[in-house]
Amino acid sequence: MVIRMRHTSSHTKNRRSHHALKETNFTKCSNCTELKKRHIVCLKCGFYRGNKVLDLVKKIEKKQKKIKAKENKAN
Repeated sequence: MVIRMRHTSSHTKNRRSHHALKETNFTKCSNCTELKKRHIVCLKCGFYRGNKVLDLVKKIEKKQKKIKAKENKAN
């Protein structure tokens, strides 16, 4: 297939000028005042919009239990 009209490099660069990545915005968590991404659950306390969504203590205990079981299995 033959290209009918060739785009100049400046035309291509002008089109691609909008493809740049934007920096992410961070906000302070309303519960623990840690920086977090917007519209996402806080990874430090598990709160989102004033409500507790994740039980992080339970999650950490489960992870430690899994690691401990893996160590016992290896021995």
